[in-house]
Amino acid sequence: MPNLIIAEKPSSGRAIAAVLGAAAKQNGYLEGSGCIVTWCIGHLVEDVKPEGYGEQYKEWTLSNLPIIPETWKYTVSKSGAAQYRVVSSLMKRPDITEIICATDAGREGELIFRSVYRHAGCKKPFKRLWISSMEESAIAAGFRNLRDGRDYDNLYAAALCRDRADWLVGMNGSRLFSTLYRANIAVGRVMSPTLSMIVERHLAIEKSVKEPFWIPQIECGGLTATGEKVKDKAAAERIAASCDGKTAAVASLEYKEKTAAPPKLYDLTTLQREANREHGYTADQTLTLVQTLYEKKLATYPRTDSRFLTSDMEDTAKVLVRSFSPDTPCNIGQIIDDGKVSDHHAVIPTGTAVNTDRSALPAKERVILEMLIRRLLEAAGDTHVYAETSVILSCGAEEFKAKGKTVIHAGWRTRTDYKPLPALSEGQTFTVTASIREGFTSPPKPYTEDTLLAAMESAGAEGMPEEAERKGIGTPATRASIIEKLTYAKAGKEAFVRREKKNLIPTQKGINTISVLPESLKSPMLTADWEHRLMLIARGELKAGVFMDGITAYTRELVETNGTGKDGVCFGGAGREIIGRCPVCGSNVFEGNANFYCSDRICKFVIWKEVCKRSITKTRAKKLLGQGKTELIEGFAGKSGKPFNAWLILKPDGTTGFLFEDKPKKK
Repeated sequence: MPNLIIAEKPSSGRAIAAVLGAAAKQNGYLEGSGCIVTWCIGHLVEDVKPEGYGEQYKEWTLSNLPIIPETWKYTVSKSGAAQYRVVSSLMKRPDITEIICATDAGREGELIFRSVYRHAGCKKPFKRLWISSMEESAIAAGFRNLRDGRDYDNLYAAALCRDRADWLVGMNGSRLFSTLYRANIAVGRVMSPTLSMIVERHLAIEKSVKEPFWIPQIECGGLTATGEKVKDKAAAERIAASCDGKTAAVASLEYKEKTAAPPKLYDLTTLQREANREHGYTADQTLTLVQTLYEKKLATYPRTDSRFLTSDMEDTAKVLVRSFSPDTPCNIGQIIDDGKVSDHHAVIPTGTAVNTDRSALPAKERVILEMLIRRLLEAAGDTHVYAETSVILSCGAEEFKAKGKTVIHAGWRTRTDYKPLPALSEGQTFTVTASIREGFTSPPKPYTEDTLLAAMESAGAEGMPEEAERKGIGTPATRASIIEKLTYAKAGKEAFVRREKKNLIPTQKGINTISVLPESLKSPMLTADWEHRLMLIARGELKAGVFMDGITAYTRELVETNGTGKDGVCFGGAGREIIGRCPVCGSNVFEGNANFYCSDRICKFVIWKEVCKRSITKTRAKKLLGQGKTELIEGFAGKSGKPFNAWLILKPDGTTGFLFEDKPKKK
């Protein structure tokens, strides 16, 4: 009887099938050698939207909130319906007695498989393939060491809790604030605190004042030495004048040997940060590229938060280092630490990459692979040793300082831009040339994806237990998608954040959103605590029900304490065309999807875009607001369907009505 193996993607399925000898192509799966290998295409089964829990939820109203399902419902995704039918029918085949879960070895991969397994009503036993590389040897070894699928029940519980928590907070929060402020306000457990960090940085930059300062400096003996910063230009000029053409003496000379330890291997976040800093790649681009390398068997599993390898990889790591660079030192012990590897070890190149023609790879894939190779060699390298020389020069009553560095042992750091000081000795004197250099205080810098990822990784850490393994907001696997959601703009809609070269700048919509959200939704502390609790669930140290009770209580409190909104906040004003003034309250009127609406959240004034089967265009809405009535409109349709002509008018109470065309009386 054949075993059924379910991979996460077609590419992973093909790689597994090649190792197992399942070469016969069928509709949506491969078969052979007593195996059937099929695959999901991402999430084949997904949460139903709120309207799936009742017709009343089709309308976004405050009275319907909070939406808290008593029994969770799921549906097959439209895009994955055909493949779901393939996978579920294979699960139900009577000759299939055992299933092997071969989705990506992580929280999300577990959810992808279990969702299909559960939705199909499958009860058959299953085992788990847990591998960190798609190389043939890793796949074969993984199949020799299959685990009972139920060993990962806690991981699945954590994945399900994450999914349901995101649904509860996202659906209820988005509907709550969108309804209150008549705007499309997306709220998310991780997205909102991330947006808050970007907005807070932007506002700090706007509030900062650029202030000048001056630095007196002297040139002598082949070096430039600087004095202390001075806020008063005249004072700096007096210092320079007092020293120009005078004699300076070496008052002190200090020589220190210093070291720089080799860097750690890459986890996903560090790789994304450096790829952004060095090459301008977005976090999502880097994740896609390294995932592609993983599927091509050139890199190990990318969605990792570890920067070390396990002890059983020591020999493999030595072979890799010597294969990529025979002359590089091989200090493998410093990259091995079993205690700092949870689900997956650091992302590194594979043995397959050694003999791969890297020049044949697409340019961006080649860049990422070479980064992985370089980091492996650096991490296994010798400590970098250098000398730092500090000198203080005295000129009259003033002191000037300079520093220089020289390499003693390059070690892992093959590239340096050190500038050594010339040979000096205490008491040595020079005739100096003095001047001043102008500078300016620097405001905080906008977030780039590099610095934002670092902030997300450490956010909330001060409130977490010292032993907490995951302290930031989001996970290495999800942070890129959060940034993409913030920067994504639907056609005709404004995103929350825009990219300006490498910088991430909040839009007015993003700034407004943060201004109306409660502190709990903006705080990285809350979501960092949730991430920590999800990890405890995965480790079997916290019950899923306890976590979900907390999320449900938080959702109820969110709705109950924020049901009135804030006064004075208007969405859509910045950069949007004002259609006219509201005849009821005098606020601006803007165009929505189905109407023209008053921007005051309390006022209920609205002009619908379709009235009695006739279109009320923007031009007509402007005329109605400006003159109190439109032009004569022909072809309105009454309830009976009988057509009539009329002017659409504004009534004194702010509602619309008709002024009918006079018809000539019959003689």
